[in-house]
Amino acid sequence: MNLEKVLMAFAAALAIGLPALATAWAQSKIGSAGAGTLAEKPELSATVIIMIAIPETMVILGFVVAAMILFGV
Repeated sequence: MNLEKVLMAFAAALAIGLPALATAWAQSKIGSAGAGTLAEKPELSATVIIMIAIPETMVILGFVVAAMILFGV
């Protein structure tokens, strides 16, 4: 196997894996804070849902970067 292909695969794995770990950590903090917020003010449910969804963009962008690395775009 070519060393360049191995390094590209490793870079793509890092491009997806690191944002996924960061997103999981952020969502764990946001989720627990959001649960406390909803217990006190249920009318803020839309805001809490948006705040939980925002970190997911990191994983989506990581996937795009990984695809660009693998397909040479």
